Amino acid sequence: MSATLTLGLLLLYVGLITAVGLAIGRRVSGTRDFFVAGRALGPGLLFATLLAANIGAGSTVGAAGLGYRNGIAAWWWVGSAGIGTLVLAVWLGPRMWRVARDLSLRTVGDYLEHRYGPSVRAAMAALLWLGTLAILAGQLIAMAWILEVVAGAPRWLGAVAGGLVMTVYFVAGGLLSSAWVNLVQLVVLMAGFLVAVPLAVGGAGGVSAVLESARAVPGHLDFMSNGASGWTYLVLLAPAFIVSPGILQKIFGARDARAVRVGVGACGVALMLFAVLPPALGMVAHAVAPGLDSAEKALPVILTEGVPAWVGLLGLAAVLSAEISSADAILFMLATSLSKDLYKRFLKPEATDRQVLKVARSAAVAGGLAGVVLAVVIPSVVGALTIFYALLSVSLFVPVAAGLHSRRPGSAEALAAAAAGVAALLVARSAGAGGWMPPSAWGLAFAATAYGVFFAARRVVGRV
Repeated sequence: MSATLTLGLLLLYVGLITAVGLAIGRRVSGTRDFFVAGRALGPGLLFATLLAANIGAGSTVGAAGLGYRNGIAAWWWVGSAGIGTLVLAVWLGPRMWRVARDLSLRTVGDYLEHRYGPSVRAAMAALLWLGTLAILAGQLIAMAWILEVVAGAPRWLGAVAGGLVMTVYFVAGGLLSSAWVNLVQLVVLMAGFLVAVPLAVGGAGGVSAVLESARAVPGHLDFMSNGASGWTYLVLLAPAFIVSPGILQKIFGARDARAVRVGVGACGVALMLFAVLPPALGMVAHAVAPGLDSAEKALPVILTEGVPAWVGLLGLAAVLSAEISSADAILFMLATSLSKDLYKRFLKPEATDRQVLKVARSAAVAGGLAGVVLAVVIPSVVGALTIFYALLSVSLFVPVAAGLHSRRPGSAEALAAAAAGVAALLVARSAGAGGWMPPSAWGLAFAATAYGVFFAARRVVGRV
């Protein structure tokens, strides 16, 4: 199959999912549909939209690149996300859903203001806007790699094309459009990877040949840790997947607590199983093409050169599905944060539902444009995602989790936790911290300590 035909069929698929999103978007009549899908998502649709959103650039192109460099220890990149998602299903998820239902909350900012006040809402919204743009750039970088390998397109063109597609269908219908488009994308994604992996392994000479190649590289068969990959990803990724605004706001769209437990729990299990596939493809790529100039080209290379043409096309469509579905989840965070948490709350409290919806769509367009610009500047998928996940974990995990278990939390402890967490993260990163105590662990430890100190001090002052 020629590169031109492959590119044409991929663009046809992208056009199809865009059309689905636009069609569903015609049913959106207000912010309730746009933000929380009318609180009508059952366990199946919630599972599909969460899994499709959570399998993105890092879970495919990034994880395959880690598998290419570090071997089987790359499982922990996606596996840690699955562990965090399981914790969300049995712990914070159902409790957050009940609070959101009882108080008609639509965003995580609504929750933060309910527990801590408007200052925390504003600070977190501004902080997460900056970090979220980095993860959006990561999705677009992965799309650009695909178009570069398939058609030789320059990186900026791939980023622009991916940004245009995700922005168009998300702006049309928000969470309602995303949920149904994600269902289509998930079917293609799973089919692509489940077919591609065994055929790629067979094309490389079978399991024994791939393992023999891995044994020749020190550490490639060490599961717990090798190079940058390993169990320490738990500290970086699990907390981020427990408190991510994009994930929690999808949970707000569930119809009941059972849908949260079943849908989110199934997503966690699926992520832990899926975590094997991209690293396996990366290891296959290392066996057949050991001299790539960038490890993150491993996945598109193996799908264009290491499997039959029709399988490669299905696999490339699967990867595009993963990137686009994750990108629309990120636009969801950006749009709801700016329109509801900043515009409606602080700039124009009297804004009508129609005006808030217009601002949300404008914010999605602005976020898409900013993501394209960053995708041209940031060098790698994993590098972009690490910025976001670290910032999300150290700033938001402690305030969200503690807010559910404290009877009278105050804004001082939430702001202190976020500030201490971010400061400790930056210091640890600049000092080159690693090993059993990576930078994210230092950030979480300092955030929890600051929260506890300020909470205790406020209680002592209150008794005086």
